[in-house]
Amino acid sequence: MLLIEIFLLGIALSIDACVVSFSQGLIVKKDRTKNAISLALSVGLFQGIMPVIGWYLCYTMDDYIRDYASWLAFSIFMILGLKFIYDAFQEDECNCDCDCKGISLTCLVFLGIATSIDAFIAGASIYFLDTQIWLPALVITILTFVNSIIGFVSGDLCKNLPTKWLEIIAGLILILIGIKSVLV
Repeated sequence: MLLIEIFLLGIALSIDACVVSFSQGLIVKKDRTKNAISLALSVGLFQGIMPVIGWYLCYTMDDYIRDYASWLAFSIFMILGLKFIYDAFQEDECNCDCDCKGISLTCLVFLGIATSIDAFIAGASIYFLDTQIWLPALVITILTFVNSIIGFVSGDLCKNLPTKWLEIIAGLILILIGIKSVLV
């Protein structure tokens, strides 16, 4: 994977965290700095850990999947991209303990896991593209942290931001990366 592809993957994967952070930025009123940093750390760390787990899972099964690697990467990125686009048209519901006072530890963990499942699958795709995982995981972590802070802080400033289009763009980026994995 080229550095620009890793960067675009990191941006695409961080969109969910940015949108979640944006929604939390709208409702959290107290200790905004603490809550913004806590949320960004949670989603950033989960986004960084999950691709490593996905990559190593594929590493342990390499003998069984190597012949199908490019098609598996294509399929996974295609499914992820289509899921992002599908999710853009769905209504979000937050059923965790998030309110105007702050974001609970339980909510931070659930939001971290929920926003990083795609990163787990992307880690498998990174393996299929014969790319070591540490640089992509670091880039994904940093971009997710930064985009989460930006999303949280902009929550009050951009109440009418059409996040649907951000998710659609993220989905298209993932689909393009998937197509490239079969063509190369």
